[in-house]
Amino acid sequence: MKVTKKIRQPKLKEKIEENPFITDEALAELFQVSVQTIRLDRLELNIPEVRERIKHVAKQQYDTVKALPIEEVIGEVIDLELDKHAISIFDVREEHVFSRTGIARGHHLFAQANSLAVAIINEELALTTKANVSFKRQVTVGERVIAKAQVKEIGNVRTIVEVNSFVEKELVFHGEFAMFRQEQ
Repeated sequence: MKVTKKIRQPKLKEKIEENPFITDEALAELFQVSVQTIRLDRLELNIPEVRERIKHVAKQQYDTVKALPIEEVIGEVIDLELDKHAISIFDVREEHVFSRTGIARGHHLFAQANSLAVAIINEELALTTKANVSFKRQVTVGERVIAKAQVKEIGNVRTIVEVNSFVEKELVFHGEFAMFRQEQ
């Protein structure tokens, strides 16, 4: 039985408020309607497309990256509180995958996590000294990877940063990074 527009639209708005990074395709699947129907609903509800929602969230960043230029962070940083936590988003495109399988090359997932671990450090110089990583499942073209970094321990010259990357709510990558920071 098809859900009416009157019932669907408030639920759509609620889903987007819960997860501003959800795509129109994922919403269409969730509500069992076409992508075009979702776009029309968003238009009627004055809800911008996912790219605009991401930019809006990104403008609410707490801090700015110190250890490297923001354009050198792999993925789009949408939340950052130096020496505490950070979040970035990486959309896997054709150029990031193996042509025969459509599976993302691991170095892209590692680069997203590692650059986020560097970005979170509240120093002009931060370098990775050690990384212990684990790939939990394959990531394919078209998927959106959300990396969440958390500072676990701050020492005089080393900081431990944990990064977990997700597609939807499924863990796809886990890493623990030992980061060198300049002595103060």
